[in-house]
Amino acid sequence: MRGLNPAHRMSLLQKLFKLREQSHPGHEKPFLAHLEDFRKLITRVVATLVVSMIVCFTFQGKLMDLLRQPVEAVWKVQLAAQLPQKADAAPRPVSVERWEKAQAVELAAEGLDAERREIMYRWLGDEELEFHARAAGFLRALHGLPQAQRGAYLDQLEVSGEMKRQLAALLVTQPSQVADGRRNFRMMSALKPTESFMLSMKLSFFAGIILSSPLLLMFILNFVLPALDAKQKRMLWPAMSIGFGLFLTGVSFAYFQVLPRALLFFYAWSAKLGISNDWRIGEYIGFAIHSTLLFGLAFELPVVVMILVRLGLLNYTIMSGTRSYAITAVFILAAVLTPPDIITQVLLAAPMILLYEICIWLAYFDARRARKLELEAA
Repeated sequence: MRGLNPAHRMSLLQKLFKLREQSHPGHEKPFLAHLEDFRKLITRVVATLVVSMIVCFTFQGKLMDLLRQPVEAVWKVQLAAQLPQKADAAPRPVSVERWEKAQAVELAAEGLDAERREIMYRWLGDEELEFHARAAGFLRALHGLPQAQRGAYLDQLEVSGEMKRQLAALLVTQPSQVADGRRNFRMMSALKPTESFMLSMKLSFFAGIILSSPLLLMFILNFVLPALDAKQKRMLWPAMSIGFGLFLTGVSFAYFQVLPRALLFFYAWSAKLGISNDWRIGEYIGFAIHSTLLFGLAFELPVVVMILVRLGLLNYTIMSGTRSYAITAVFILAAVLTPPDIITQVLLAAPMILLYEICIWLAYFDARRARKLELEAA
């Protein structure tokens, strides 16, 4: 409620309290009693978040590694596209892992004279790794020359024909020349003394939200839907389980499918413009958390809609009649909330539309069950 004056805040609370009474007409309370219930809700939510945040803070290293994995996947995809990995592309196809090891060996041997370098290569005991390490060194030298002179220099190199064909293939694919580039890209940078600590706190907070979401949902439902009998309270647990499952599904879908695609899009876009992708760790963590939580909340749509149906604010007729408007709104929302590429937008919009259709059918069956109960009662 930040930015609202006290009168507006009170008005919002009054509307919320009125909604509680509408859900149970026989459960009217004075305003101060509603306010006391609201205070208890806030206290429970804050206490739950603090405990879950402390628990997640003890695993901050693993959480940070987990969030770095999509970044490493982007680096691997980009480097794989720059390497000849098929037999028809180069005499010796090379994988991302093999090329990174070769670059590390070439970097270690860079300061040695020719004799000591040969000794080091012999001690490797891996002829394949030695071949790619030599190729990485020659490729670095070739990139130090003007592009027009690289072909002539390659022809004059006193190396085997296989090495020349390998270098010619590498000149075409143009792999990254940054040794240990994955580590540099993965570590990113913190530009403030307190940034890393605040990032750990922020990461622990949002991980705590995910961890404690079943309890938070239970607290909110108990507040919005008061005076539940024993049977209704037992029904809350399946509803919370479904809601938590949908939330985790959305988070997982964003983490494994959407986030890598979005990062790859932005990485490739910057590279196309000749801009270095030196991402700040704080900006990346914020983007990753925003994306995953957004999808998690979006997948909660059936739970929210069914609550509104039970409160009488929505029904099958309204939802089916406004289907086209809802689909348009979903695509507009996806375009606003996701990166500006059509794939990511569809990845958010398609599940939300499917979930909305499921909600329509759930509302239909709920209405039919209510009519059947009315007929039986009559």
